[in-house]
Amino acid sequence: MARKIFSLLIVLGFTLAFGIGVASSQEQFYKGKNIRIIVGFSAGGGYDTYARLIARHIGKYIPGNPTVSVENMAGAGSMISANHSYKVAQPDGLTVGHFIGGLFLQQLLGKPGIEFDARRFEYIGVPAQDVFMLGLSKASGITTAEQLMAAKSPVKLGGVSTGSGTDDLPNILKATIGLPIQLVSGYKGTADIRLAFHSGEVQGVSNSWQSFRATWPKELESGQLVIVLQETLKPHPEVPKVPLAIDFAKTEEAKKLIRVILQVHGPKVRPFVLPPGTPKDRVQLLRKAFMEAMKDAELLAEANKARLEINPLDGTELARGVNEIFALDAALVARLKDILK
Repeated sequence: MARKIFSLLIVLGFTLAFGIGVASSQEQFYKGKNIRIIVGFSAGGGYDTYARLIARHIGKYIPGNPTVSVENMAGAGSMISANHSYKVAQPDGLTVGHFIGGLFLQQLLGKPGIEFDARRFEYIGVPAQDVFMLGLSKASGITTAEQLMAAKSPVKLGGVSTGSGTDDLPNILKATIGLPIQLVSGYKGTADIRLAFHSGEVQGVSNSWQSFRATWPKELESGQLVIVLQETLKPHPEVPKVPLAIDFAKTEEAKKLIRVILQVHGPKVRPFVLPPGTPKDRVQLLRKAFMEAMKDAELLAEANKARLEINPLDGTELARGVNEIFALDAALVARLKDILK
């Protein structure tokens, strides 16, 4: 018995020494360094706002307390930043990509320009699991889903690119429930769509409730922006009386197509990733730091003040969800490819 206890103590000692050695090594690596978060959209939108919030707090949970900065690399619906994170960024744990998760489905659908394999990224996590809404200008004269569905002329919506919830959700609803919309795509982010909304270029946008609350508060409070449809599987508690778009679907195929897109643009839509080949110990370290930051009292207070919802998903679960996309039924993939081309 004494020999067994002695052996266990030796193993425990080696384990503790190894753990302390790894932590010390990571502290030496990150001390005095800067971690860059590359955001795939313009400044002032939801992605940029979340990234800057996290950048202000995550460093305290990383050994060596590195500084964390945010850079905007907008274009092609955040595809430019996704490609950069995959092909150009060094896999050293000092560059984090933040782009739209809808691009993972677009890889499966064969979208031109995608130069990454989503299954090879290292996933850190998401700060919020989005719920999308369709918001319209009060000036459009449409304030309910019933009025929208009965519109005699298409309503102009601002979009970013295929792969974004600004585009994919309206397009799938147009194909499945006959949503009368005209998509004006190509904006660099929802901040730019907001400017177009105010100038009258577009009459609305499909956007996450999280982004609406944080970056469109004046429009919501004044009633200038009216939420007419929820693009989600169950009502958000803050807007319980707004109808679900899926309830207008008449066929099982239509419901199935809508469900797939809602799942893609929900839990996986705000991923923070590392380039393929990033050392596993740094991946685990940043995953842990990310989730600890999501519980940080100062971060939560700041998020509450900025109306940013914090509902995180860790890197392991995020990676599992991304892999599930690539297991979709072939017939469903073909139909989606036709609609979201």
